[in-house]
Amino acid sequence: MTDLGCFTLHGFYRSSASYRVRIALGLKGLKFDSIEYNLRNKEQLAPEYLALNPQGLVPALAIDSHVLTQSLAICEYLDEAHPDPALLPVDPMERARVRAAAYVVACDIHPVQNLKILNRLRTLGVEEGGVEKWARATIHEGLAAFEALLPQHNGEFCFGNRPNLADLCLVPQLANARRFGVSLTSDRILRVEQACLEIEAFKPPT
Repeated sequence: MTDLGCFTLHGFYRSSASYRVRIALGLKGLKFDSIEYNLRNKEQLAPEYLALNPQGLVPALAIDSHVLTQSLAICEYLDEAHPDPALLPVDPMERARVRAAAYVVACDIHPVQNLKILNRLRTLGVEEGGVEKWARATIHEGLAAFEALLPQHNGEFCFGNRPNLADLCLVPQLANARRFGVSLTSDRILRVEQACLEIEAFKPPT
């Protein structure tokens, strides 16, 4: 595969989807530039950004003249173009298991509690307390489902002794959980998070 090499991440520091891509780039040792769009100010809906990503969502990763969207599609591209270290196992069954855990976060939790949906609830007249309760319940239930998919082992990370796609989805979601005041009581998940945060690529964006 041709190695395209000039990366620009269009995102927002509080976006967990952008955070996933930052982690993947960091784990791969790929240098990148960042352009920030404040989602609270709806900067991602400016015409210049919509020209990059007509969905008006972050992240988008510009690679030379190409633009990729959707965080897990970006992560899997990076894994195929830069396979070391791998974000997915070699065995097809194990790959499916890791993807399933990652999708709990990226497809089931995050889309239902992200800023776009919470703002929609507000426009429908849901009081702020109800909006926050919605977000907390979604995250709490989703993290329980995520943990149930993890194998029973003593590895440091979700699926063994090195981080993969499931870990890079989990850690940003835990940051969201704390933002909404979710009580995090799972020893297993907190141990995984601690192991991840010892790796530079997982350090929270500032």
